[in-house]
Amino acid sequence: MQLTALIETMRREGFEMMVGAPTVIFKEIDGARCEPWEMIECTVPDEYTGSVVDMMARRKGELVDMAANPTDSMTAIKYLLPTRGVLGLRNALLTATRGTVIIDSNFDSYKPFAGELETREKGSLLAYESGTVTPFGIMGAQDRGQMFIPPRIEIYSNMIIGIHQRPGDLKVNVCKAKALTNMRSSGADEKSTCVPHIEMSLDACVEYINAEEVVEVTPTSIRMGKKPGWDAKRNQRAK
Repeated sequence: MQLTALIETMRREGFEMMVGAPTVIFKEIDGARCEPWEMIECTVPDEYTGSVVDMMARRKGELVDMAANPTDSMTAIKYLLPTRGVLGLRNALLTATRGTVIIDSNFDSYKPFAGELETREKGSLLAYESGTVTPFGIMGAQDRGQMFIPPRIEIYSNMIIGIHQRPGDLKVNVCKAKALTNMRSSGADEKSTCVPHIEMSLDACVEYINAEEVVEVTPTSIRMGKKPGWDAKRNQRAK
């Protein structure tokens, strides 16, 4: 995204800011609410075609063309997709195809509103409390999903620290310390079993967040968290 280049430049110049999720510009055409659509062209190995088609369908995509090339076992797929569905699509496709997909997108036109769509299948892992992340805490949380953070860093409550393996957000305590005894001490055995975390760039963070989340950008760090008052809104919706 072009905007993230400006944000990165400002961050390096010492600015601090909070960035919300990208949104699209709606228009009313002939009395109908319309939104921008884009033409997506993907070239993927045949074995990942089903995953790509399924992902496009969940994002309200309309299939335009699909052609297989038997010489190199690749399939070219064209879809019309609402721009809202394109947000975060690149990283999702790269993950689903293990980095083998080739993606190109261009603005097509404004078309009628496609309705609510699913852009993120899984929820987030949230920090239960503020403090310093411990290897022992990471060990207990990594079974719940993939982590964004390494041990020994400072975090705050409701900070997004990973991807939940299921829909919905989940709070986990990664600041929990191991209880010491006279028989054992907290050592390198926990560190050796910590799964490497996912490195999140500024672009990846902006693509990941939804309407209830923000990216916190400072000269020293890039972090994601829930908007203030998120807990109260969630409890109100649950009633």
